[in-house]
Amino acid sequence: MTTIGFVGSGNIGSTVARLAMAAGYDVVLSNSRGPETLTDLVDSLGPRARAATAADAAEAADIAVVTVPLGNYRQVPVKPLRGKVVIDTNNYYPDRDGNIAELDAETTTTSELLQAHLAESRVVKCFNNIYVDHLAALPRPVGDPERSTLPIAGDDDGAKQAVGHFLDAIGYDTLDVGPLAEGWRYQRDTTAYVMPYVEPGTTYPDWSARPAKAQALRTALDEARRYRDM
Repeated sequence: MTTIGFVGSGNIGSTVARLAMAAGYDVVLSNSRGPETLTDLVDSLGPRARAATAADAAEAADIAVVTVPLGNYRQVPVKPLRGKVVIDTNNYYPDRDGNIAELDAETTTTSELLQAHLAESRVVKCFNNIYVDHLAALPRPVGDPERSTLPIAGDDDGAKQAVGHFLDAIGYDTLDVGPLAEGWRYQRDTTAYVMPYVEPGTTYPDWSARPAKAQALRTALDEARRYRDM
């Protein structure tokens, strides 16, 4: 049985863990405060979930999900993730993360920073462009006409294939956007960030979820590039 290891277990991490558990995966969760603080979450998930340190969760993972505040990305354990597929959910919020010069200058992207830190891992950017409540609400089985699509980006084709298989299992189609450098197209404040999954006419925080097919996502991604090139 494939194990999904979580370095970070906040809103996105716990939601992905629930989806993974529903799809039959084992999960190992961690956070910065220690395994004992995850007892309630683990109990709510069931017997195929357990808590661990970040290093132990990374070691146990067949696929790892890194979902920590971007400002803490250098604390992600390196050695136990060597050679592994790592899903990066990060977005850059300067008010939370502090200013990061390379991102402010747009000379790199959030997932490229993590890839540089995890030089021997295979990083794929995913789950960063969808509101957590919508991530929980929109999964659908294969063939469902209201099945939604999530974008991924990465430099390793095998890693993207593995992530696509995982997304398929938890109820989503995949749109391959290209290498990690293209991940900016669905980062915060782009047209592909959150809004493709929001029902028109609803307002935050009471956004209603709507399915987002691949073509709608492509349109939003193309608009992001067009705005950047203006």
